[in-house]
Amino acid sequence: MSFSKIPQFVIPVLLVAIVLISGCSTNPATGEQSFTAFMDAEDEIRVGAEEHPKMLEAFGGTYDDRALTAYLNAIGQRMVAKSELPDLKFQFFVLNDDTVNAFALPGGYVYISRGLIALAEDEAELAGVIGHEIGHVTARHSAQRYSSAMATNIGLTAVSIIGSVLGAPSGLGNLASFGAQAALQSYSRGQELEADKLGVRYMTQLGYDPSALGDFFSKLDAHTNIHAKKAGRSADTFNIMQTHPRTSDRINQAKELAKTETPPDARRVRLPFLSQIDGLLFGKDPKEGFMKGDTFIHPELGFKFDFPPNFKVDNGKTKIEATDDKGTTIVFDMESPKVATGMPDLSSYISRHWGPKLDIKPENVDTLTINGLPAATARASVDTNKGPHEFRMLVIRGARDRLYRFVFLTTPEVTDKMSVPLRRTTYSFNLLKPGEENQFQPPRIRIKTVNAGESETSIAAKMPFDDYNDDWFRALNLNVISDGLAIGEKVKVVGN
Repeated sequence: MSFSKIPQFVIPVLLVAIVLISGCSTNPATGEQSFTAFMDAEDEIRVGAEEHPKMLEAFGGTYDDRALTAYLNAIGQRMVAKSELPDLKFQFFVLNDDTVNAFALPGGYVYISRGLIALAEDEAELAGVIGHEIGHVTARHSAQRYSSAMATNIGLTAVSIIGSVLGAPSGLGNLASFGAQAALQSYSRGQELEADKLGVRYMTQLGYDPSALGDFFSKLDAHTNIHAKKAGRSADTFNIMQTHPRTSDRINQAKELAKTETPPDARRVRLPFLSQIDGLLFGKDPKEGFMKGDTFIHPELGFKFDFPPNFKVDNGKTKIEATDDKGTTIVFDMESPKVATGMPDLSSYISRHWGPKLDIKPENVDTLTINGLPAATARASVDTNKGPHEFRMLVIRGARDRLYRFVFLTTPEVTDKMSVPLRRTTYSFNLLKPGEENQFQPPRIRIKTVNAGESETSIAAKMPFDDYNDDWFRALNLNVISDGLAIGEKVKVVGN
């Protein structure tokens, strides 16, 4: 049949059908047919190599610990040898990222964050995570995602054309687009569970206890609960755009797999793992600053200041944002060196950078001195999407090319009450004295032996998380405390 005789609006539909019929391949990991029409094995290697530098940059680069990296690589390579793609050149990286994170790029690039490694309790748990990421590669999940996205785009074009010709409802294209985004935002729920199954396959072939994967998911659940608790949110909140299976689903599947997959003399390998992570950096890299109690310290940039008690602090890449349960917000950041150098007058800086939006004139700016440093401040009332707020801005000059900036946002009801605590924050800002940065050590994982008379609470009390000390101790040691602490047992703690 000639395409010239086919109605134009039908051609896209036929193209989709042709692609779907001809684009399936046999999945090397599962033996089933999967749709990979738009990405072959060579494409996967090329894409992985192209995206690898971007991943390192986005996630803080690699963690500087050769022994830990070699340890991770040794586990990974042994698992690759048991996989369906033993000849693919896999590479394993420890990311300098405090979040609990792991992912893989096509072509065999596998990344495990130091935050995830800190949460694990033994080698078998780490192996389960590594095996999961290897499973994403061997099952060609990225090729499936990319190919489905391409086919979906073709399909959406067809829907749009047919809709315009046949008078379909105008919102149909947007609805289809939303569905495509929901399906393709990340690995599908089925792909995540499939990668879990493959991870169990690879770890059991090396003699690891597959129940370790379920144990790690339980720690992940505890970790999620801590952050939900700190943020004042429910850990059970489900976002319609979330495509990962809930942790409970993965725990249940891992338990079922462990019933049938456990090898004789299954191994957990706890003590060698603990020796590898003793001293592992915990939390933010010192290059980004870190909290010690209520004090934020930035050794590299050479300053420190105090937050009021009971503020939840989020230390981001370019700013720090802290909030309390009364709606007060503190935002701290720094002006670019170029702008700071060209702005000698702080009153002019405030009126120029904040003034146009808040109607602040130079004569309304107050100057002050904070621990010997020149500073300026101004106030304004602003309407936000959460109602009226009092807005106070503060700028401090630390050097010719350094301007430190605070914004304090309060509701009118608490402005007077928060005046003293926020003034304390203001006047707590100080530059570190030469050599003082060496006195501040960031938190690290430490391995402790339980002594007579010690309890979970007494050990946890020495960690730096205040109200969350007990929560963190349990999350880091779920396995060992499941039957109570015994004298001589090794536990993970966080300290300097």
